[in-house]
Amino acid sequence: MASSEIQSAWSTLQAVRPALPQRQSLSAELSDADAAQERGYYLPDEDERLRQCCLQYLGARANLWQMVEELRCDKREGDLRIFALAFCAASMLIRSATFILTLAKERPIVWAKLDEAEPRYQLPRKTFTKIYRNFSAPQQMWQFRQAQIYYEKHRTKIHHALEQSEMAAMIPWLQEEEKAPLPDFKKRSLWARLLTYRRYSLQRRSSSAYTKVMFHLFRLSGSAIAEMKQPFVKAHGTPKRVSIEIREKAQALLKPGDILITRHDDALSNLFLPGFWPHAALYLGPPELRRALGIPHHGGEHLSVLEAKKDGVKLRPLSETLAVDAFTVLRPKASSYELKTALTRALTHEGKLYDFLFDFRKAERLACTEVIYRAFHGIGNWNLKLSQCAGHTALSAEDLIRQGLNQELLEVILISGLGHDSFQLGPPAKENLLKSLAP
Repeated sequence: MASSEIQSAWSTLQAVRPALPQRQSLSAELSDADAAQERGYYLPDEDERLRQCCLQYLGARANLWQMVEELRCDKREGDLRIFALAFCAASMLIRSATFILTLAKERPIVWAKLDEAEPRYQLPRKTFTKIYRNFSAPQQMWQFRQAQIYYEKHRTKIHHALEQSEMAAMIPWLQEEEKAPLPDFKKRSLWARLLTYRRYSLQRRSSSAYTKVMFHLFRLSGSAIAEMKQPFVKAHGTPKRVSIEIREKAQALLKPGDILITRHDDALSNLFLPGFWPHAALYLGPPELRRALGIPHHGGEHLSVLEAKKDGVKLRPLSETLAVDAFTVLRPKASSYELKTALTRALTHEGKLYDFLFDFRKAERLACTEVIYRAFHGIGNWNLKLSQCAGHTALSAEDLIRQGLNQELLEVILISGLGHDSFQLGPPAKENLLKSLAP
């Protein structure tokens, strides 16, 4: 059986793969690019399509590299499943990067557009230039080349390890990546590659081939994540503002059906989601309260939150959901029967993959707020409206807050992590929540 880290990484890989830009899916963007290059500027609708393509790539890139970094937790020497996950993620990201680069490399208008700042998504100027610089760095490509050589040498063993696990579906993905166009490593600077090789060789001389290649993949992912993080938001190692004491105080006030809206100040997802509040989860309560409502109970005693994250829609402990910098609790104004219906409906989505495309018109994969949307919409007076945001038909966390309060569907119970007061209840909590919403 795979460890929880491997299972989580496999779920993430399955969810992210459809969201990565594909060559065949860029026809509209390529036509737009040619028209804009000839015209000398982008039209608004062309701008939106290009921005959506770039955001889709950046979001997938951040989540996949974070997945690779999290595999560091599993130290088992020679586990080829871990290598396959990391290598497949790296291959897909480098291939996707070539598609984005192809779009802009010979078109100065496209390059300039992608380098524009975009306040809606907190993207700074020169974002595309940073991607290009990172992608074309000899050190980065040399690291990936070492992983590629290892894969070619141990291909049969890697495929066998996957066949013996629940990840056999990855084999055709790896085979597809073998055929994908990649940079010509022979054109890289010989001296840069030689110096890089000597440095890593000295660092890892006594290690096995597997350990060396995993070291290269982790270093490659680490540099990519460092580029994507918001380094000036908070100092490295700074604890979350929501302490254990605050979590315990909040837990005593929670009831089944409560909606938890949360925020990590330095989360990668903040770059791609609108507003101050990016994430939502559904509190189900402990087993005894669920049984009192007539809600099916399964899973561990400590699993009390249904939450969609990059590894899928899962039951999670409250301590994990509230390990954040700020959160607010919203309580649906619903009868016991309506709550039972909504929570029972929500549980039918457990186990689905995460929806990195944020397309709420489909239910096969769910994003975080979509768990709330599909649980409550149509019950009682609930009539939530989806909106278009950068090409997505979705419901952001802040739209959920606004619609819920405007339609008097939700009551603000508490808020924590804002201003000087670490914990507020009732009207003061509502007042601070409204102030925190994006214009």
